[in-house]
Amino acid sequence: MTPRSADVVVCGAGIAGLATAYHLAVRRGLTDVVVVDERPPLSLTSDKSAECYRNWWPGPGDDMVALMTRSIDLLEELARESGNVFRMNRRGYLFATGDPALVPRFLARAQEAAALGSGPVRVHDRPGSEYRPPAPEGFDGEPTGSDVITDRALIRRHYPWVTEDTVALLHARRCGWFSGQQLGMYLLERARDKGVRLLEGRVAGVETSGGRVSGVRIEGAGGAHTIATPRFVAAAGPLMKSVGRLLGVELPLFCERHAKLAFHDTLGVIPRSAPLTIWTDAVRLPWSDEERAELATSEHRHLLDEFPAGVHGRPEGGGDSPIVMLIWTYDTQPMEPHFPLEFDPYYGEIAIRGMSRMVPRMAEYLARLPRAVVDGGYYTRTRENRLLAGPLPVEGAFILGGLSGYGLMSSNGAADLLADHITGRTLPRYAPAFSLARYDDPAYRALLDRWGDDGQL
Repeated sequence: MTPRSADVVVCGAGIAGLATAYHLAVRRGLTDVVVVDERPPLSLTSDKSAECYRNWWPGPGDDMVALMTRSIDLLEELARESGNVFRMNRRGYLFATGDPALVPRFLARAQEAAALGSGPVRVHDRPGSEYRPPAPEGFDGEPTGSDVITDRALIRRHYPWVTEDTVALLHARRCGWFSGQQLGMYLLERARDKGVRLLEGRVAGVETSGGRVSGVRIEGAGGAHTIATPRFVAAAGPLMKSVGRLLGVELPLFCERHAKLAFHDTLGVIPRSAPLTIWTDAVRLPWSDEERAELATSEHRHLLDEFPAGVHGRPEGGGDSPIVMLIWTYDTQPMEPHFPLEFDPYYGEIAIRGMSRMVPRMAEYLARLPRAVVDGGYYTRTRENRLLAGPLPVEGAFILGGLSGYGLMSSNGAADLLADHITGRTLPRYAPAFSLARYDDPAYRALLDRWGDDGQL
């Protein structure tokens, strides 16, 4: 039965919308919540994620680390209470380089991360250093902070599958991955237990009275109707700008297309216990002399160019799953979102060739490329790649968006913050860093011009 009213209407049943409903109903006691989406839950972009998490973020300031630490704390609480139904691990992010010039940068990054609150630095620069590799499963008892490994013998002992010319590893430790689908469904089940309702339909309008939200107009299979409500939350992922315009608000967001590749690693190239492993050097794809000559005179000559740093991958699935996932974002052109997405037809081969720079045995797949699945979604982001969680200029309207490529990992911390805004609780100290109002501050706008690293892999 279609509700006539609600305390809160949430637009979007992705991870942001479901986490918002969970934190309002389960943790704040605001149970008369309706979540509206024309698609099934978690089916637009939330199920296209690499499903990783990290408290490893650059500045300026420690706001991202503080928010992510809160989010990971909440994830661990949820994992414990559910029996770890979403299979959270803490294998870490393993950054690797073959460039000696980057070794001081690895050390500087680790020290910066420690200063921002990510945890202590442990340097392993001589034989016999006591480096602790990650446990394949679980997260309790695992270290925080980071390990910088420059002893080549130690690298070969623990990670013999990375290229022999690796000169340093940076292992960020309070990082790992989990099943995003299982997490989202667990949040939805808990929220429904507290009375949250999921409604199939499209948000077609937001009504106001006296300058504040008064209702939300829904269009669905049963026709159009309005839900009376004093509060509206925009959590529409890549469709956020169009939802903002329903309120007359132009949001500072744009979309980038991001893809990932999954295939059966039948050769066992990447160990099942491996961390998420990232090559931090730029890459030129390996080609034979004949292939290079052919490409040089073809429309695909760009494949001979240098590709950006950041190709990364990890094992996927539990138990004896043979699947590996590779991700390489080499095209970050902003674009208008449209569905279904279209991807570079050569993405799979490019990712495998790029990964072979770090994991040489990956080249064994080039003679006969494996059958692979390429999918992905849009990263919806702000200029500086920091999310929006807080009120909009229309009273009673709120936003949880701009979660870019870190939506699953940040969703609980961001929804926890938004729930504080909605229920009038005391806000955490980092709240201003994620408010839309930050762009009204001249000092913040000046900071944007010299921002530097936006923290995106």
